[in-house]
Amino acid sequence: MYLLKFDWNPLTGIEIIGNFKLHFYSVMWIVAFVLGWYIMKRIFTKEKVSLEYLDPLFIYTVLATMIGARLGHVLFYQSELISQDFFSIFLPFRFNPRFEFTGFQGLASHGAAIGIIIGMYLYRKKYNYKSLLWILDRVVISVASGAVFIRIGNFINSEIIGKVTESSFGVRFIQDYYYKSEIVKLTGIKNVQKAYNAVTENPQFQNLLDAVPYRHPAQLYESFCYIFVFLILWFFYSKTKKSEQTGFLFGLFLVLLWTIRFFVEFVKEPQGDEYINWFGFNTGQWLSFPFIIIGLYFMFVFKPKIPVK
Repeated sequence: MYLLKFDWNPLTGIEIIGNFKLHFYSVMWIVAFVLGWYIMKRIFTKEKVSLEYLDPLFIYTVLATMIGARLGHVLFYQSELISQDFFSIFLPFRFNPRFEFTGFQGLASHGAAIGIIIGMYLYRKKYNYKSLLWILDRVVISVASGAVFIRIGNFINSEIIGKVTESSFGVRFIQDYYYKSEIVKLTGIKNVQKAYNAVTENPQFQNLLDAVPYRHPAQLYESFCYIFVFLILWFFYSKTKKSEQTGFLFGLFLVLLWTIRFFVEFVKEPQGDEYINWFGFNTGQWLSFPFIIIGLYFMFVFKPKIPVK
């Protein structure tokens, strides 16, 4: 079983020009959105909905997801940015303590969920061809598929890591443990990626590698579970009549996804500086409770006033 343990020290992107870098994390977001578009196209075609509504839906979903995820992270986990580095909230740059291209970092799934709901409400106000819940019941299928790749992106970035573990699933996140400037100083190698590689490949730096603890690959736990969320949603949508029960798929998505998030939080390190721990539950778990309750309501209580054909 120890063969399952490994050191994680990946190439996280490709240098384009200057400080600009194509991050594989960003590529995972692109894959998530493109896959979501194809899934929604299939749904629209199956239900004979005009494809002229598809591209606007895609644009609203992308903007709502990114804006919601970013604002959610700032409000829930890093509110000090509002006063310390305000423009970094909306731009892919850091201005404090120095100017640096960072890409869009710091995204919260709870904020993304809220953003998508608001975005679909605004979309439906402009394109009134189906009910809001009809849209949400189907969009969440795409969202579930996308979540798989987002967490893979987090794993590539060595972020949202798990707690230290002695289990057989432990991973040593080299790039999380040693900052770029630190690894350059410790190895004396100026190229950051080569410096990281030296830690895992050169016996001379075995002491640096030994200092890195094994941690739960929490990102992979979530990604694996989200595959089943997608499959379950697709099964209920395509193989049962639950797709005709307004709000059911939306509620099922909320219950499944946030229940998984709740349990995975037990093996995750706290995220951000705005960390709470009430009754043994952390910020991510407390934020998951409302979504689960709302999901149960739409699954078992909600009854539309006028059935939507």
